[in-house]
Amino acid sequence: MLELSNKTNLLEQDTYKYSLQDIEDPNLYRDFYTYADVPKIAFNHRRVPMGMPQDIWITDTSFRDGQQSVEPYTVEQIVDLFKLMSRLSGPYGIIRQTEFFVYSKKDREAIARCQELGLKFPEITTWIRATKEDFKLVKDLGIRETGILVSCSDYHIFKKLKKTRKQAMDGYLAAVAEAFEAGVMPRCHLEDITRADFYGFVVPFVNELMKMSRDAGIPVRIRACDTMGYGVPYPEVALPRSVPGIIYGLQHYSDVPSEMLEWHGHNDFYKAVANASTAWLYGASAVNCSMLGIGERTGNVPLEAMVMEYASLRGSLDGMDTTAITEIAEYFKNNMGYTIPPMTPFVGENFNVTRAGIHADGLLKDEEIYNIFNTEKILNRPASVTVSKTSGLAGIAYWINQHYRLSGDKTIAKNDMLVLSLKGWIDAEYEEGRQTPLCTQELEDKITELAGNRFKK
Repeated sequence: MLELSNKTNLLEQDTYKYSLQDIEDPNLYRDFYTYADVPKIAFNHRRVPMGMPQDIWITDTSFRDGQQSVEPYTVEQIVDLFKLMSRLSGPYGIIRQTEFFVYSKKDREAIARCQELGLKFPEITTWIRATKEDFKLVKDLGIRETGILVSCSDYHIFKKLKKTRKQAMDGYLAAVAEAFEAGVMPRCHLEDITRADFYGFVVPFVNELMKMSRDAGIPVRIRACDTMGYGVPYPEVALPRSVPGIIYGLQHYSDVPSEMLEWHGHNDFYKAVANASTAWLYGASAVNCSMLGIGERTGNVPLEAMVMEYASLRGSLDGMDTTAITEIAEYFKNNMGYTIPPMTPFVGENFNVTRAGIHADGLLKDEEIYNIFNTEKILNRPASVTVSKTSGLAGIAYWINQHYRLSGDKTIAKNDMLVLSLKGWIDAEYEEGRQTPLCTQELEDKITELAGNRFKK
């Protein structure tokens, strides 16, 4: 039978309704995941249509998933970071939500302190065990939405929970019913979806969730969790690893609206950002991130990366204050003692720093040649150079101009006598066996010695 699709506005055949396959033995996809080998990427050459939602946004898990992998944050640190995240989010709430634990007194104090700020964005949500007591706790805290764990791969159902698929599904549905009874909107975390039987368990289970949602008149959010980072963004990849296939399938076969569909990825195979962007492109409105990508094992999708992806895909920052990214990074480094790898994009110490003399020469002529964008404007991080044995005259001149904020006719050229004298001194340092770059204080002292009070910081 044909019907007019409200998604594509085309006549389509009735969508096949998948039913639960309650098998006796787990499907562990051994063709993909042998465990003794690097996981394989299989192609079936099936393409699904790209369908970017009208609205896309970012959600955050820094105070839940992120906090699990580092020393627990203090209440003050959570409050400070929450304020910075709100500033980054901007007036339109591009960072729409952030999730908290609720188990300890400290967790609840942090929630209360953040609620007292009265900030519209990000909305505070939680992550709980699926029990009546926890649902009541969330309701009493005045929180509208909470995440609950619904592991969906046979690795988890058979090996961890020691259940059949039907037993797991019945338990999950009962937990959702309890959330509805408590008047709380559930966010179902489909853990390990990239190793799950998509049509044998995921789709039938989500179909039941959508039916319960319609009957209760309470929305259910579906979070597709790439728990082990197995997701692949390429077209024509076979399930269960295909990110386009997962997002399309949840929409097409389970009728999950874009605004109720969220992607949560990890970076085990360096694909976290690409997978999250792919989820947006194929129909998920939300991607879940953490500040600086801090999270289990190799980390979550970095929040700052998806801010830049949003701007790239939409052509606008839509009010986000990206200078807050630099302040978040500085807060982690200075207030929390967290070490950010220096080459990390946007937040690392060296992300817009060059050591090569030929690059510095380009920066001296026009920084656009060797800088990714106006990092001073967007991140409050001007492009810079490190002075070492490879910097050359151009690198030294650029460092002086940038460090002393010289502009216009006050800038010095690479043939300036001061630059030539500094170059001679630097060359002598390395000829005597020095290996490390010169630090700021060393350069300042030498410039004062050679040029007196010619420059003031």
